[in-house]
Amino acid sequence: MRVPLLLTTLAFATAAHAQWTLQDAHTTASLRGIHSLGHGIAWASGTEGTILRTEDNGTHWQHCTIPPNAEHLDFRGIQAFDNKTAIVMSSGKGDLSRLYQTTDGCQTWTLVLTNPDPEGFWDALTFDPGSKPKYVYGMLVGDPVNGNFVIYRTTDQGNTWQPLAPTTKQHLAVSQKDESLFAASNSAAVMSGPHGQIAFVTGGNGGARFIFYQHHDPCDCKPSEGFSDIKLPIASSESAGAFSIARRQTIKGYILDADFMVVGGDYRRPDSPSASVFVPHRAPIITSLSRRAIPSLTPPHGYRSAVAYDTSTKTWITVGPNGTDISTDDGRNWRALTPGPSDAPDADKNWNALSLPFAVGPHGRIGFLRDNALAPHK
Repeated sequence: MRVPLLLTTLAFATAAHAQWTLQDAHTTASLRGIHSLGHGIAWASGTEGTILRTEDNGTHWQHCTIPPNAEHLDFRGIQAFDNKTAIVMSSGKGDLSRLYQTTDGCQTWTLVLTNPDPEGFWDALTFDPGSKPKYVYGMLVGDPVNGNFVIYRTTDQGNTWQPLAPTTKQHLAVSQKDESLFAASNSAAVMSGPHGQIAFVTGGNGGARFIFYQHHDPCDCKPSEGFSDIKLPIASSESAGAFSIARRQTIKGYILDADFMVVGGDYRRPDSPSASVFVPHRAPIITSLSRRAIPSLTPPHGYRSAVAYDTSTKTWITVGPNGTDISTDDGRNWRALTPGPSDAPDADKNWNALSLPFAVGPHGRIGFLRDNALAPHK
């Protein structure tokens, strides 16, 4: 689902300070794709075929060659594997949704996949960061076609893709009427397990849901592999619902799983607070057949299009058009992260997407999160 750009200048008072250092990428494109690999390497993408790359934490941003016939494409998502190799996803109706791949540091691009569904729309591209080099799992998720969410899978770092199809052991992700994903930040989907499992969140008039792939218990009357869902306590409408999901890896006993954080709201009403939802690690299937959805007590201070987890400080961070919020208690309470004395007055806002330590937004906006921004404040 395409999300129009909204800007706001409303600020909120809080107890947290110091945050984004603004960077100049010399572009006016609206940036929605960002993927940080660490060690100074990051890739970004946006409108008008724009793709950027840095190897020095954003001190310099390289303008990449535009892929073939992509001058007018809206690159909503990008996933990189090193400083030379990346895959970029455009979003749009039908064949405006495409995947391009580079292996030479974005000097040249190869068209890998074009959406074959005239009514389809791709929303999110995600890869498992824990995959082994020989088997790199990735998933592509799009709006429903013929009553099912469109999902493609790769096991070879995106060189080839196969649509997820029903089998005797596996069922598809069935959509509700007027339900879709939001392509606001390429974070409506995330890899949820070590072997290509996926979780994604939805919105629209059909309601907001957390949909996840799992192995089923023989007693729950479902195929052995497939999708389950949880209704999310997030208001939904044509312009509202769950927009972004992030994971925190957990290892409990012999079960490899993750905790999830979901944020969203109404992009047409960006100043209206919207609950976040924490979905904790699912207990072993023999003792629990469902996950819990725990809404926030003190929600973020507006519509939020992206969320991430900072392992070093054990902090969730979420961004949107009107600000930045952080939580250190798994989303029960959020507080705004406001500019400090040395920050630009609007350093907390006008963000679309997030991949720590970077955030990106409209008009070529890029921010770098300072090392001490999430440190506890006395």
